[in-house]
Parts: sequence; C-alpha cells; structure tokens
Amino acid sequence: MSESQENTFVPSSASPRSCRTKCSICKNLYTDPRILPCLHTFCLDCVSGLEQLSIARTQREDESWSLDCAEPRTCILCPVCDCEVNVPAAGLRELTSNHLIQNEVFLESLRRPDYWLVCDLCNDGNAETRCHICSTNLCDFCSKAHRRQKMTASHNTVALTDLQGGNERVNKSIMCSAHPAEELRLFCETCDRLVCRDCCVVDHRDHNCDFVMSVINKHGGFIRQLLKQTQPHIAGLQETLQRIADTRQLVQKRLRTVTEEINQFTEDYIRAMEKHRSRLLKELEELRIQKENSLNLQQIQLQQILADMKTGVDFTEHLLTSGSPVEILLTKPVVVNRLKLLNKTSYSTHPREDDGIQFQQQEKAVQCDGFEVFGIIVTKTLDPSKCLLQGEGLHVARQDQPSVFVLVCNDQTGQQTERGGESIQVGLYSKKNKECSLKTILHDNHDGTYRFMYTPRVSGLYEGYVCVKGQHVQGSPFTVTVASKFHKHTGIFHCCTFCSSGGQKDVRCGCRGTMPGGYQGCGHGHKGHPGQPHWSCCGKLTEHSECPGTINSNSHQSLVRTIAL
Repeated sequence: MSESQENTFVPSSASPRSCRTKCSICKNLYTDPRILPCLHTFCLDCVSGLEQLSIARTQREDESWSLDCAEPRTCILCPVCDCEVNVPAAGLRELTSNHLIQNEVFLESLRRPDYWLVCDLCNDGNAETRCHICSTNLCDFCSKAHRRQKMTASHNTVALTDLQGGNERVNKSIMCSAHPAEELRLFCETCDRLVCRDCCVVDHRDHNCDFVMSVINKHGGFIRQLLKQTQPHIAGLQETLQRIADTRQLVQKRLRTVTEEINQFTEDYIRAMEKHRSRLLKELEELRIQKENSLNLQQIQLQQILADMKTGVDFTEHLLTSGSPVEILLTKPVVVNRLKLLNKTSYSTHPREDDGIQFQQQEKAVQCDGFEVFGIIVTKTLDPSKCLLQGEGLHVARQDQPSVFVLVCNDQTGQQTERGGESIQVGLYSKKNKECSLKTILHDNHDGTYRFMYTPRVSGLYEGYVCVKGQHVQGSPFTVTVASKFHKHTGIFHCCTFCSSGGQKDVRCGCRGTMPGGYQGCGHGHKGHPGQPHWSCCGKLTEHSECPGTINSNSHQSLVRTIAL
C-alpha cells in the first residue's frame, strides 16, 4: 500500500446549493449537525432535546436476547418522519456528523455582512484566514505562527474573504477523534470505517486497510447501485397517488349522479318518498365516508412512503455529487442501511376503492310509512357468498392427469364482477394425510372468473376449499375423489375368439365364453358369448373404456396368444 496507489474519485455532477442550512426544529443555522438513520439532519442540541422512549427488546431485534439481558432499548422519534432512532450506547454524540451541512453553514455565515469570527487561538483578534487541515479560524498574527509551527505546505491558510463567493470545500480534511492531529485518510475494510495512520498501526494492525482514494470508487459504486434501485419507486408512488386522485374524482362524480337519480325517482312519492330519500342519502353518505376514509388512509400511507423515498434519494444524490470521498465513506453505513430498508418497503399500486356505486330503481326496499317503495343502493363489491365454483375437477380427478375447476366471482346482486385482481385462497389436501397437499395453479382471467388446475400424484379422497377475502364461497369446502391411473386394454376388441384366433382351441377370452368340441374360447351363439364385439382381455363391451384386468392368472399364456393374434 503506497501513496501512488491512491485513485481519484470524481463526483458524478455538481448540484446547486439549496436551502439546507437551517435546522427544521430550531429554525436556525445548524450547529453540530448530526444525521439520523432516516437521513434527516438536525442540530445535536435539538436532537438531545427530543423525548427519549424506552422500548422492550424482542428476540427478532437481538437473537442473543434472554431473560438475563432483557434490558429495554432507548430510542427517539424523528420529528419529520416518526422513524424510530436507537440511541447509541455512548450517547447521541455517536450519531454521524453531516460535514456537507457544516461546510454550507460556514460558507453561508461568511456571506452575511454582520457576521465576523474571532481567532480560535488567541480568542482576541478578528479571524482573517482559515487552515483547511486544522479547520481553525486564525487572525493574521496567529496564522503566521501556525504555519511556522506546522512547518508544512499542507497547512497553508486561505483568506476568509476568498471563501465568501465560492462553493469550494471549507474543510478539506477530517481529523481523527482519537488522534486529533491525524487526518482520516485510510479505510479499514474489516471494520468498515475510516481510520488515521496511528489507528491503522495500533488498533487495526492486522486488518485490511487501504487509502481512501483507493476504495472510494468501489464503495461509491455500491451506493450508486442502491440509489438506482430506489429511484424507480418515486415514479411508481407518484403514479399511484395520481390514480387515487383520479379515482376520488370518479367516486365523487358517481356519487353526484346517484344522488340525482335518487332525487328524480322520489319526487312522486311526496311525504313517504321524502322520508325514503333521506334514508337513501344517509346510506350514500356513509358509503362516501367509507370510501373517502379508505382512500385517504392509503393516500397518507403512500405519501409518507414517497416522502421517505425522496429523502433517501435526495440525501444520497447530494452525498454522491457534493461529498468528498471521506464524507461518502463516513456516511456510507447509515445511507446503505436506509436505502436497503426503503427498497424493502411494500405498497399496493392500486387504489383500495373503486367507483362501483349504483342505484337500482326496480328493487323493492323496506316499507316507508306503510308504502311499498323501490330503489336501493348497491355497490359492485365482491360478495363471497354469491361466488360459485364450477367444473368436473371439484368432484372427480384421475391420478397423474390435470384437473380443472372454475371460480365465478359475483357481487351482492349475483352479477359477475367482470374484473380480476381479487384475493383468492385455495387449498387441496389428502384426507388421510393433512400434510399431503396438492399444488394448485391459479389463473386470473380478468373477467370475474378464475381457473384452478391441479395434478394429483396419489389416488384417494381429497378435501379442498376456496376462499375470497377470507370467506368460503358457495361449494366450499368440497371433496374430490382421485381415481387410479387409466389402465389400457391389453387384448384386442373382437367379435369372438374363434374368429380372431383362426380357430385355435386353446385360446381363451375375457368374456369366459366356450364352444363345444374342446374350444376354450368364445364363439358366436355359444355359451358365455355376450352377443356383440368385446375386449379379449376383460370381456368389456365398450371399445373406448378402461380395462379392469384380465380374467385370471392361470389363463395368462392363452390370453397372450390371443393378444398376439
């Protein structure tokens, strides 16, 4: 490992500075900004002022959990997304520092006309220069002394006025907390953390360490790959939210239409129908509230997921485009963990509700003040009790042969829903052995029907069920009788043994017929002949049928001769 092995990491693009320098809690410029696992940044003092919660540990969180060490964990809630943040054992100061924000806060402070700095060394003179290596603001006198003391060109200072109009990095180096005089220039692959030279020699002597510039491309590429996987979720969430908004408009439009139909229908019924109309409108309002609540809940959930996705993507993009290699590697663990968690987030891309609301005028409603009234509100919502099972595969099947049955989904009126995407549960298992189940292939026809196909490998009785939304449909549960494999005939389909064998006496037939003169097989008009063509192996009269077996074991050779003929 040498200095010459260091590679150059070039950020993908430069993004303009946005308003990211104020803490969302105190509304002031950041002071000692720290990054939470959800990638939101706050002042350390602001984070320390948040309420700390005590939550019991579970075995999933810690596989080594036991009754002897079941201490609760302490966490805080992110003020932006309510994400649970575990408080490190050493305190909140262990949270990752946001050096990007520190740089922007310092540059913005320099641009303020009423802002001035005091020398960090003498605490007396006005600071005029800044050492990039030590991150120290110095007056003119202390700046000269500082350069003489360090005796190295790397500690050259820059005038603060030169930083006011630029976007360059203020702190070009990050010093080691364990050895403040040493710069974090090495990365320990074993511990996945930045180290200085002294740390590398002492604490990480046997670890795989390399220069930051030698490993930044590998780790930066890994973060970019996670970012690439996360970005498509934003477009999908935005599209789903737009569909929800469109669905809400359709629901509202449909509600207005149904209300007009209800009003027109009830005009001729005066007092009784007025009461009936009020009753219908109340029911319609409850339906509207139900659908609105369902859509609002889904919207809030998806908006939160979208906000989390945007936060992760924006933070990571800004880190990769504006962060130094050291800052990228320093922030890598929290960024990688957050992006992995976001990529595991599951959500539905379809609105939970539809505009399936109808007013049926011809349906008789409950009497109103003694009058027969008509008109009820129905929704095209799937009713499991109205769904039907059809097909021969519901009752009989053949071993090693595919069997099929169909589910027809209907609404509350018994009409086919004519759409797919329903939640269907199906199961087939042996009555003798409940653990022996059949694999059932489900195909959605997207017209309100679903096709089920299964292939039993063992004969016997099987029990099956089909549930929609957790409820049994009509015909469920059901019993299927699986017959053994289809047995083909081993003989010939003939008129009689005498004709098929050419008059041989020792050839027998499955019909057990015989003829005088020592003929062991059947003949036309003689004893045992069925009077019509039949199979020589079993005597069955139907040509296209299953063979039940030969006549007996001691006639095997004679039957073989008949088969050969």
